[in-house]
Amino acid sequence: MTTTSNVSAATGSAPTTTAEVREAVLDASARATPVRILARGTWLDAGRPVHAAHRLSVSALDGITEYNPGDLTLTARAGTSLAEIARVTGAERQWLALDPHGAPSGSLGATIACAAAGPLAHAFGTPRDNVLGLEAVTGTGAIVRAGGRVVKNVAGFDLTRLFTGSWGTLGVITEVTVRLRALPEVDESYAMPVADDGTSLGALAARLRTALIAPLALELVNGALAGRLGLSRRAHLLVRLGGNEDDVRAQRTVLSELGELTTVPADAWRALRTAEPPSAAVVRFSMLPSRFAECWSFAHGATASVDDVLIHASLGRGVVRCIIPYESAADLDIFLGVARSFEGTRIFERLPAVGWTDDVSPSRVADRLSRDIKHRFDPMNVLNPGILGDRT
Repeated sequence: MTTTSNVSAATGSAPTTTAEVREAVLDASARATPVRILARGTWLDAGRPVHAAHRLSVSALDGITEYNPGDLTLTARAGTSLAEIARVTGAERQWLALDPHGAPSGSLGATIACAAAGPLAHAFGTPRDNVLGLEAVTGTGAIVRAGGRVVKNVAGFDLTRLFTGSWGTLGVITEVTVRLRALPEVDESYAMPVADDGTSLGALAARLRTALIAPLALELVNGALAGRLGLSRRAHLLVRLGGNEDDVRAQRTVLSELGELTTVPADAWRALRTAEPPSAAVVRFSMLPSRFAECWSFAHGATASVDDVLIHASLGRGVVRCIIPYESAADLDIFLGVARSFEGTRIFERLPAVGWTDDVSPSRVADRLSRDIKHRFDPMNVLNPGILGDRT
């Protein structure tokens, strides 16, 4: 992949308005020149490599355009950072309960385009559950407004959910309206050391499913990752509790019956989000939550030959994420060979360019329906071509 310049037909630099984004897309389409869509550019190696010589940056589309604390809704332009949204909403004792992996400087637009989720998805769901509406420019230059401020979606299609997680292949997201939550009166986090063998984890997961707790986040980390969070180098369960004092106290009592609790600072969650090194291969395995222990055991086995692999998992969602520092092509080949045998769902988030093959993709666009949708929204295939494995 080569990226040489930010493009805008109107200004020759990064667009500052939706109209300028539209002109840039129309120009790219007329010239049949593919563009790489980005905001702050902090996760450019996610997904398959994009086959485009130019960049279309929405980083200058910045700022909150509407905030209604009484309605718990906020509208911001795509380049607005999550940190800025947190700063503004925090003043009103509110928050956007999305914590994708990476630094808080990441943009809202990229979070929604990639449907990126973190530990808070345990209680609040993924971006699709938190986006009320959005504005986007399709590959044909059409400005689409879905959900949020409009009466209904066109012809009954949920375009908001369609664009969320489309990785910029259907349109350039320029503005997003999100649902906010009230900040809890009490927000506490704890770590519980656990045995990480399949039998013990299966028993713990079963007890947690029936326990009278409603955690904001419930994340298991392996020993290597626990060490990076300032804990002893063994597997730990990280638990985030929120609510009023009585509620949190009652949940803490239930948890203490399952194991020894140690208070951890709130910034441990930020450390978890940013633990991923700049050069790494990342793969996500998932099964039904009832088969979580099986999924965790497979991930451990698949990465047994790799030193310092970081593994964390959301027990409530049945998702296990492996972060593999990339140093040896041989280790990567061994891991990929094992990963392909996984019986559940596997998604390769990040890989060095040498690792991509036809059967390794974050979400390969191969079925007829997906291809037809792509062709309808981007007939010239100029928006992020290749990122979902579809180069035609």
